[in-house]
Amino acid sequence: MGRISDCVFAAWSPTIGDPTAMGWITVALYFGVSLLAALVSSRHPGRLRLFWLILSAILLALAINKQLDLQSALTATGRCLAKAQGWYDARQIVQSRFILAIMGLSVVAALWLCWAMRRDLGRIWLAVIGFVCLLAFIAIRASGFHHFDQFIGYEIGNVRMNWILEIGGIALIGLNALYLLRRKAGRRARRR
Repeated sequence: MGRISDCVFAAWSPTIGDPTAMGWITVALYFGVSLLAALVSSRHPGRLRLFWLILSAILLALAINKQLDLQSALTATGRCLAKAQGWYDARQIVQSRFILAIMGLSVVAALWLCWAMRRDLGRIWLAVIGFVCLLAFIAIRASGFHHFDQFIGYEIGNVRMNWILEIGGIALIGLNALYLLRRKAGRRARRR
């Protein structure tokens, strides 16, 4: 185990993962929308509360991961294990299965979420779409395949695809949260 950890820390070190302006903007958006989701959670009962609370926690974790670059540590761990266990030359098969598993779990999570929240889907559909965008982004980033990295690095008029998926997903969740907060405040004002 010590040999694996030595290998991992030789390939990865905890540094700022994306020190660019867009990287820090993305982190701020994750934190801000996580706070909005927590506020929505505190103002709704039952499943809706749980949905927004879990979403808040996920967004907070993604904000922290954005700059700690923990997925690179996971990649380094996989590479070190593959070398230590002698299957490094067959790693593309394992990578493919890992990506399929991540994508499959993402689809199952999205479908389960829609089913579990079916009564409230009319109020959270925008957040669900945003969450699915984030799941897609995470699956693509986790793949580590060169052609997927090229896709998310592709630019349309100085806007990179990874920004569209990641920031777009965060924005959709944030818009849904703001809508629900505003709607709840409007109802309270009308009651007075």
